[in-house]
Amino acid sequence: MLNEQIRELRNIRGISQIQLANKLGVTKQSVSNWENDNILPSIEMLVKIANFFEVSTDYLLGLDKKRTLDVENLTEIQISHIQLIVDDLRNAK
Repeated sequence: MLNEQIRELRNIRGISQIQLANKLGVTKQSVSNWENDNILPSIEMLVKIANFFEVSTDYLLGLDKKRTLDVENLTEIQISHIQLIVDDLRNAK
């Protein structure tokens, strides 16, 4: 599950394994190993990955299916606009 979450989040961001590795201070091989489920990142690295992608560690581990959106520094009006967009997207199914 973790390997799939890392790959999916990386692809959503549109970054390569090399770019992710550079952002996290690891080798491309480490990212490749995580995504291929060969090794697991350390707990410290798991937190770093979660922070980079702005998700919870529970989300990365598949314990929580909800993704969160950081709305810090946004006004209440801006947050309301985002909520309307989310509602519209849900209703567009």
